[in-house]
Amino acid sequence: MPETDYLKIHQNRVGALIGSNGSVKKSIEKATGTILDIDSDEGTVYITPREDMEDPLGVWNANHIVKAVARGFNPEVALKLVSDDIYLEVISLPLYIGKSKKALARHKGRIIGKDGKTREIIMEMAEVDMAVYGKTVSLIGEMDNIMVAKEAIEMILNGSRHKSVYGFLEHKKEDLKRKEFNELVGIENDKIEFKDGIEFDENDF
Repeated sequence: MPETDYLKIHQNRVGALIGSNGSVKKSIEKATGTILDIDSDEGTVYITPREDMEDPLGVWNANHIVKAVARGFNPEVALKLVSDDIYLEVISLPLYIGKSKKALARHKGRIIGKDGKTREIIMEMAEVDMAVYGKTVSLIGEMDNIMVAKEAIEMILNGSRHKSVYGFLEHKKEDLKRKEFNELVGIENDKIEFKDGIEFDENDF
């Protein structure tokens, strides 16, 4: 039986974690087979497995869902993490830009973009969910998609122009779609090449 887990979240996010009349807390408990004990004053969260918990990863999943809510995600989005192929990635901005508050504000602004345009483009092109909160940028999605979105964000943090980032995302989106198609029809990446006017030789199959 998994042991009780513990983590601490910012008090500003405790309300979002609990939800109206405890609705969010109950949803997480039901989805993960755990019991959440939330200290509103301290922001501490204890995650205990229920005796009838079916998924051995229930406590681990609940931990990541709580972290996602704490990092600014809507609880409905955070609950996607109960799926085995959906992951959470938290990017600490000071690791890239230092501790300057002005630099933090500037780079967060570039990641979000005017009227949220850049953030929306990254989410749409990489097919991920994103939350920009405090000193972090967090991503939820399949691993390949998260890696694309993370690279785009790192490009922005390293000073790349938005146009270059959008071009990168467009290229990567095509790569992901091609990979998805190949997996769907059982073709390995190194056995087929897509190009204009392609002609297949029957010996290739």
